[in-house]
Amino acid sequence: MANNKTKPAGWKIRRLIFLYFLLGAGFVHADMVMDHTGRKVRVPDDPVRVVSLAPSITEIVYSLNCEQRLVGATQYSDYPAEAGNLPSVGSYVYLDLEKIVSLKPDLCIAIKDGNPLRIIRRLEEMNIAVYAVNPRDLDSVMKTISDIGKILGTEQRAGEVVSDMDQRMAAVSKKVDSVSHRPGVFFEIGVDPIVSAGSNTFINELIQKAGGCNLAGGHPGYPRYSVEDVLALAPEIIIVTSMDRQKVFDRVLQQWQQWEELPAVADDRIHLVDSNLYDRPSPRLVKGLEELARLLHPQLFDSDGDRAR
Repeated sequence: MANNKTKPAGWKIRRLIFLYFLLGAGFVHADMVMDHTGRKVRVPDDPVRVVSLAPSITEIVYSLNCEQRLVGATQYSDYPAEAGNLPSVGSYVYLDLEKIVSLKPDLCIAIKDGNPLRIIRRLEEMNIAVYAVNPRDLDSVMKTISDIGKILGTEQRAGEVVSDMDQRMAAVSKKVDSVSHRPGVFFEIGVDPIVSAGSNTFINELIQKAGGCNLAGGHPGYPRYSVEDVLALAPEIIIVTSMDRQKVFDRVLQQWQQWEELPAVADDRIHLVDSNLYDRPSPRLVKGLEELARLLHPQLFDSDGDRAR
């Protein structure tokens, strides 16, 4: 007679763990390194099967010319475009443990803010190395790139990426340091409700480095605002960012245009930007900085958008 008993919960994970070790997963030659959370991690000398646990990490690995090592990535790993073809291991907040294990990685690169600690611990229990990064500002993004370069054995390329970022940031600073007026900027990252980016965010740092004043900078994190709150702030520039790009922008533009007393409306300075250039801790943050500087201080740039006057 057939056995119709329901298998106990978690049997798939136990089976994957057994197969993982049966197939000889794990590593013999490894270095003990300290990750960005203070954990000691035994990282393989030459990891060849890497799973990225955040879109920003996927971008960094591609920037290091190590994309051939990626065997999986999270949802929204969409840059460069070919990254979208990688097997998905769920979102970086809701990781698919079974899928990750099935890819037989010798290294997972995680991000402290977002990846669930429970999944990280389960991976470690299976002898899968998990190196966590914690980028909090532009300097720590560059450190993240350097450290990932070290564990992947591509220090030279990482140095080139960091040097390029550093030079481009310095070029922006040289252009905007002389400005006598820093326009008030309201950076709208949420529409309903209205949400902006306060202090201790990448967006706040980018606004400051681009020669602007973040009108939400007096609050930590991501504060909410009413329409009346924004009107009282009287922003000179409104920046709108959303993953649902043009559809959202058209609606937001119509919403603000009815308030003709807003300086941003009167001067036609409401702009749409790609959210990934401003909130994803990858090398492309510098591209966001350059774009923002041009939007805030167009008089400093030639028509090609690249050279200072």
